[in-house]
Amino acid sequence: MEGDRFEGGEGWEFQRIADALRAEIADGIPRVGHNLPPQRKLVERFGVSRDTVQRALRVLIADGVIESRQGVGSTVLRAQSEERQQIHSSSAPRTRGDRPALGPFIAQAFEAQDVTLDVATLTSESLDTHIRLQAERVRTGEIHPESISVRLLLPTPGVTLAYPRRKDMDGTEDARPLDRLRRITRRHADSLRAALEDLRTEGWVNRVDVQVRTVPFTPTFKLYLLNETQALHGLYVLVERAMRLDDGEEVEALDVLGLGAQLFHYTKGQDFNSQGSIFVDSAQLWFDQHWKILGEDSTVPPASARPE
Repeated sequence: MEGDRFEGGEGWEFQRIADALRAEIADGIPRVGHNLPPQRKLVERFGVSRDTVQRALRVLIADGVIESRQGVGSTVLRAQSEERQQIHSSSAPRTRGDRPALGPFIAQAFEAQDVTLDVATLTSESLDTHIRLQAERVRTGEIHPESISVRLLLPTPGVTLAYPRRKDMDGTEDARPLDRLRRITRRHADSLRAALEDLRTEGWVNRVDVQVRTVPFTPTFKLYLLNETQALHGLYVLVERAMRLDDGEEVEALDVLGLGAQLFHYTKGQDFNSQGSIFVDSAQLWFDQHWKILGEDSTVPPASARPE
């Protein structure tokens, strides 16, 4: 456990543990108001030092996901409606809590020999967590993809979006909510790109292609296209909420909670006229045309830094 580094990689173990716990919390395990397992249990589960577990918990505390009090433990803070990605599907892979969730869909997609993901979203925050978990599955030899291709379609950084913005302003008087969004978008796009490109440079996957393009409009939905056979589609719901800005000030904002959006699952089957087949084909056409016609090369740089 010396240094608690990934074997064969440069990512830190505490980040892997934070990602795993964050994904489980997103799936409602444990629920808001409930405690994470004691630190000694997490040490045993992940096979790391107590210091590494504490560093992982500090990441979640800094992100406002949990709070930790002496004698009480680490308690989940964020509401399930904000954290858990609800998916409606009759054929969804299940989590440990027997609930359809995004993680198992991404995990299933990565079990293919040639993995292709086309994703249109606001920030790529959800995808980043799950991509890094799959990268660790590759490193441990659990899965063996030959190639991984990811295309991300994100909003253009220089465009004023409809949200997020101050509730008491029209968005032009205070740029901080949008600056915060762009920082989050850039960090997660760079993080998932680094996680996948490291698999190629370390020799785990033969071919890795991660591309990011931007479109000049506010996304009103998120779309995941998995291996050209499955689609997950969900509308962003506008909410009023307190937002802590990068300088520490808290303001009332109009925003959307991506993890609170309900996703609907469609599968392309042998019947080309089935609802699932028609939706997957239509969604793929929508993505391809926006990518080709409206998409612009992203200013997000190639992977060069690890998330702190």
